[in-house]
Amino acid sequence: MSTAEIRSFVDRLWENEIVPALMEFGRIPNKSAAFDPEWAAHGHMQRAVDLLVKWAEAHAIPGMKLDVARIEGRSPLIIIDVPGSSDDRILLYGHLDKQPEMSGWREGLDPWKPVREGDLLYGRGLADDGYAMFACIAALGALHAAKIRHAHCTIIIEACEESGSFDLPPYIELLADRIGRPSLVIALDAGCENYKQLWCTTSLRGLAGGTLRVELLTEGIHSGQSGQVADTFRVARYLLDRIENPETGVVSDSAFNVKVPDARLDEIKESVKNMKPGATGLPLLPGVTPVTPDPVERILNSTWRPALSIIGAEGLPSASNAGNVLRPMTALKLSLRLPPRVDAVKANARLKSLLEDHPPYGARVTFDGDWAAEGWDAPEFSPWLKKSMDEASNTFFGKPVAYMGLGGTIPFMAMLGERFPQAQFLITGVLGPRSNAHGPNEFLHLPTGRNVTCCVAQVIADHLRRPT
Repeated sequence: MSTAEIRSFVDRLWENEIVPALMEFGRIPNKSAAFDPEWAAHGHMQRAVDLLVKWAEAHAIPGMKLDVARIEGRSPLIIIDVPGSSDDRILLYGHLDKQPEMSGWREGLDPWKPVREGDLLYGRGLADDGYAMFACIAALGALHAAKIRHAHCTIIIEACEESGSFDLPPYIELLADRIGRPSLVIALDAGCENYKQLWCTTSLRGLAGGTLRVELLTEGIHSGQSGQVADTFRVARYLLDRIENPETGVVSDSAFNVKVPDARLDEIKESVKNMKPGATGLPLLPGVTPVTPDPVERILNSTWRPALSIIGAEGLPSASNAGNVLRPMTALKLSLRLPPRVDAVKANARLKSLLEDHPPYGARVTFDGDWAAEGWDAPEFSPWLKKSMDEASNTFFGKPVAYMGLGGTIPFMAMLGERFPQAQFLITGVLGPRSNAHGPNEFLHLPTGRNVTCCVAQVIADHLRRPT
């Protein structure tokens, strides 16, 4: 395999073609449906689709077939078929929808105005996950240029991932014949603990959540009457304590927990060796510490244990406009990350029961669960895939492959794992330390983008040569 040809092709395409296209893509505020319910009328999603389609067609591989699949009332999906030397199938995945702007971008940066600073390309949705389609086309283009054979590849780029991929299952059914039964799934929407090697994701957490609403009054009253009726925020806080220990953050209910597999615990202990001692990759304020100094426990907390976050609120005026009023209502948006293997639907039902049952003071309490996404635990890796990933990482990064679980959710993986139990999975990505997906100052580390692209090309080539 001509690794030099692959490296040359990928580096040249990234610098001359992909980076300019990503900067154009980054200017489109195509927020996912959960954050822009009028996405179809606003037209930003269509602009993003048009840009990716135009670029892919301009860099088409001989025999490539590209379509934009559409189902009434659902976000579009790009599907690209690249014929191969066998009827065996590889499925490659990414998404093009984006998270909202988020405040706190540093001076000189803007979520919708990409900026390149050396090896970093700043902008919303570039690393999560705008680069994915470009990387897939580049990997396959490099193999074609080097005359290296591969299996039939299908690329799907959805536009609903940041909303939970609720539009995706109907497309998987619609396109079942084109997708076939892949023996290898490659997804480029994951993270890495450093930018020095290929990282393979072995597990993803699930997600439950929704909106907790607490009401006690028909209207706000003078806070001089406080003490006669409870504050709605205090009641909400009391209810949340049923879920989470306020001192430790531990979520102990059995409905939200599983036993950590021994193999995953060993994997975490091994991955810690690739981390810089004392480094967390978190933008902590001076003097702030993580919840535990033990890196193994910290990774377990964010991969195989549940964790509750309050990600939004209603009924709270801004501090600068807050009168001395006892407010009638507090609403909190809850996000409960779930370990792999936890049933997300049952977890949401348990969440509702814990929050709504026996409210204090007869408060009107409702929990509207609107998130229920399954986690995922990777099947055992075939020897050929472990060998291929390790060789690719050594060749293009200079260090062996490393393995990690992720605290985020990619609903598509659980869906595919159930639908294609025979498939092998390479889940990887560019979201490393400080890249800050979903937050301010999100960036794409360009050398990692190029290296991951090269690694994907090698794994696709090795797949065809694997023992069967």
